[in-house]
Amino acid sequence: MSDDKDVVSTGPDQAAVEQSPENLPPADDVQQVEQVGVRTGMFGVSGTGDTSGYGGLVKPIELPAAAARPFGGWYDDVADAIESTLGLEKVVVHRGEITFHVRREELPAIALLLRDDPKLRFEFCAGVSGVHYPDDHGRELHAVYHLLSMTHNRRIRLEVTCPDADPHIPSIVGIYPTNDWHERETWDFFGIIFDGHPALTRVLMPDDWPGHPQRKDYPLGGIPVEYKGGTVPPPDQRRSYN
Repeated sequence: MSDDKDVVSTGPDQAAVEQSPENLPPADDVQQVEQVGVRTGMFGVSGTGDTSGYGGLVKPIELPAAAARPFGGWYDDVADAIESTLGLEKVVVHRGEITFHVRREELPAIALLLRDDPKLRFEFCAGVSGVHYPDDHGRELHAVYHLLSMTHNRRIRLEVTCPDADPHIPSIVGIYPTNDWHERETWDFFGIIFDGHPALTRVLMPDDWPGHPQRKDYPLGGIPVEYKGGTVPPPDQRRSYN
């Protein structure tokens, strides 16, 4: 009797297959990725000293491309619910997880639908994170929301973009109050303005701090640190090994 067994796909609950170490689809399948820029150096900044030794590094910034239907299992049910009343820019399924890309003006309505629809019931938003892609023209700033349905034991992401020239996204604190400090932190570090937030002030940096320090175009410099009389200079003042 043969030991061979048929492999059956079970949709989004199937264990993720082995992927490349860069958290991307296989490199030989170019249709599964989209390039949103090129990173130079270890930190992707310019105009300041890079003492990491990786100053000559040049690497494309690639993201998983949009998935095609069927997405599998309950993923299609969530997509159908959103598309039936509002709309989706694209859907990405990667490593057994799903991300819904939505237009920023529709974010509050979609969040309300996901929270209140009995078939969806994503009652909990774990927060929002910012990402900065300087070469993703017109979409330089990304906000990523992590949602959990405790009723159905399901997790999804929402992703919204806005341009550097108009860094505004509607606040959803009124729908998910846990987002209060997360939106403040994302404003603090990335400069995304969450319209309608009850008190959009810095949460970690001093109120008079210039700029938003987790953006890719923020200078690499820092504050000298002293250890028992020995001073460590900020990164852009250290010796470069390039």
